[in-house]
Amino acid sequence: MTGSSDERDGVAAVTGGPSWPIAMYRAALFLCLWLVLAGADPADIPAAAAAIAAATWTSLCLLEPGNSRRSLPAIARLALLFLYHSIVAGIDVAGRALNPRLPLHPGFVAYPTRLPRGLRQNVFTTLTSLLPGTVPAGEENGQIIYHCLDVTQPIVADLAAEEAALVRALYND
Repeated sequence: MTGSSDERDGVAAVTGGPSWPIAMYRAALFLCLWLVLAGADPADIPAAAAAIAAATWTSLCLLEPGNSRRSLPAIARLALLFLYHSIVAGIDVAGRALNPRLPLHPGFVAYPTRLPRGLRQNVFTTLTSLLPGTVPAGEENGQIIYHCLDVTQPIVADLAAEEAALVRALYND
């Protein structure tokens, strides 16, 4: 066998040819981010170029180009689903906090994710940690353990819907 292990697995190495379009795409995104954060000042061109080059190189090292296809409509649906769940859960948490009887049923729920360990599972737990009422608390036997304010709610079904939306949006392999 010849070549790096990345090339044998069908993924181009960072210095390989097929990653150039991806590198240029990421550099363009970092340029847009720079323009949003710092504005368009010609005096900033050297700093912007250095920052964009470093960010692009780092992103290619940490998040190698893959075969996943992103779906803009699915990403929009994921964002709307996240917004909806955030509003509903926020109202629920606020109602529980303001209720003197505190109708809480805290506990832990195990969620059997279909996502592989690593980056995909980390993205999922990060997304779900932003929703009020549930916090990823660890992993046990391949399941993600969530601490919840009310275990009587349909938490597993909600997590499954979030996971399905995330897979459609980002990991449409």
